[in-house]
Formats: sequence, structure tokens, C-alpha cells
Amino acid sequence: MVHPQDIFTISSQKQFEKIALKVFRYQYENNQVYREFCDFLKTDVQKVKSLNQIPFLPIQFFKSHSVVSNSHKVQETFTSSGTTGMITSKHLVTDVSLYEQSYRQAFSQFYGNIEDYAVLALLPSYLERSGSSLIYMVKDLIELSNNEHSGFYLHNYDELISKLIELDTSGQNVILIGVTYALLDLVEKHSFELKNTIIMETGGMKGKRKEMIREELHEILCNGFGVPSIHSEYGMTELLSQAYSLGNGIFECPSWMQILVRDTEDALCYVDYGKTGGVNVIDLVNINSCSFIATQDLGKKYPNNSFEILGRFDNSDIRGCNLMVL
Repeated sequence: MVHPQDIFTISSQKQFEKIALKVFRYQYENNQVYREFCDFLKTDVQKVKSLNQIPFLPIQFFKSHSVVSNSHKVQETFTSSGTTGMITSKHLVTDVSLYEQSYRQAFSQFYGNIEDYAVLALLPSYLERSGSSLIYMVKDLIELSNNEHSGFYLHNYDELISKLIELDTSGQNVILIGVTYALLDLVEKHSFELKNTIIMETGGMKGKRKEMIREELHEILCNGFGVPSIHSEYGMTELLSQAYSLGNGIFECPSWMQILVRDTEDALCYVDYGKTGGVNVIDLVNINSCSFIATQDLGKKYPNNSFEILGRFDNSDIRGCNLMVL
């Protein structure tokens, strides 16, 4: 059995692979859905010696099955957004403290002390429903910032515009976390020249606007906010970890998360660095559900473990989490 705290102290690729293989065997033994999937692929568990031999569970299983690796009480059920009639994913979380440690430690790794920032959140489509893991995270970050100006904004754009200008002018470091379509709405109402503010988009048009390629989107947002780059967060309901891009759409993972890029023609094979394929995510914090997930995203991986997201497979459900079309 892997102790959860071992996951958060990974410091090398060798250590990551060792723990990932332990988690794989643990989940094969304790996760009925994952075990049946591996058995369907005729996986010989004893012969799995490397990351690219591990079967990755298609993400759609979170829509149709309870994907859990223990019998503990469910503390939180995170659900994906979706249009009316769409089947949504459910992530049954039996230890929400692991999620909290994951995003707190990752934020610290990429941005430093949360108390150095005022955290403003423009996430209307997430706030207007229950079960959002993004709202859970951002609410906690707002509280941890210990800043009287931190908070959520729904449709009160004028109030947010005033607050952004006030804080940025005062020299306060600000992070504005926003769903893509709402950030576009904001810069259409006001053109900014921000000097002390990070704009972080979480992706997703939520059916409010047409999808656009990242370069076009980020150019509009950079011009509208007066900032040199747009940061991004890559996460999803089925994961308990996030990757971050500090600009140019290139994401980096915390040490307990990695991606592999599979061949679009053969899901059991992998493509070389810089080539487009399907994104497989290893999220070791998902120890109580499934740590090996084949997403419906298309992307490229680079030699330093960074990656970019290029779009979605055709005919897949469109939802947020930094999903752009090709």
C-alpha cells in the first residue's frame, strides 16, 4: 500500500515510476471497475514494469460507473458541468483532504504564498450549480489568501471592474481566475492596463460563445487586460490535481502528476515528443479512485514533462477545463 504522503514528496522520475506502479497494483486489487477493464485487455499485472504498460481507464467510465478504490464513506461528490440531458461525470472522493493538499501544494509550487495575493473569481457557470471541484478549490484559496478583497463575482461585472482597477493601482498582487467566456465579456465592457494582476483562464465557453483557438483567445485577453501573458489551469472533475501554464499555453505538472500522449489510431501505443495524440493523465492523488485516465483531449508532450492541449476528439462532449478546438 502507498502512503498518501509519499505521493507529495516525489522528487525524481524514478521515484514517480516506483510509486505509480505501486498505485497501479493497489488499484487493480481494490477498484472493481478498473480491474475489470484491465482484465478485459488481458493485462498480466506481473508483467507491468513501466508507465507505458499501465492500462488507462477511459474517462467516460466516470459517467457510467462508481470509480472507487476503497469502501470508505464518500466525503464529496464532484460532478462535471453539462448541457441539459447530458450525462455528467461523478468523482466520488473518500478523502477530500488529499484534494486540498494537492491544490494547495501545487499553487505554492507555481505561485508562492497564497497570502501574497488577492484572489478574485469570475466563474458564473460553475457558481450556478453544485458539485464543482473548481469552486471547492477556489473558495478555499480565497479563504487562505486572508485578504478582505478576495471573493467571487457572478454577473456583477461593474463591481469587479472597479475592484480590479482599485487593487491593481494600489500595487496589490491579484489573481483573477475566470471561465473563458466571462473573461471575454469583461474585456468587452472595459479595457484594462493591469500591472500587478495575473489573469488565469480555466477554459470553457459553456455554450455561450463559439470556441476559438488558444492563440486568438489569448491575444484578445492580453490586449483587453493589458497584460503580457495569460495563465491557464488544466484540471477536470475526474482529477484531484491541476497543471498550470504561466503563458504560451505550455502546461507544467506538479511532481505527482504526469501525462503520456497515446497514438490516436492505437490507444495502447504512444507517440514521440512534439507529436499530437490523445492525452493520458497519471494523477497519483487519485489513489482512492483511478490514477490512470485516458482523456478525450488532444495534446503534445515535450521532453521536460511539459505539454500543451490542442483540442478534443471529434464527437466528444464539450465541456470546460481548458478545452480548445483545433
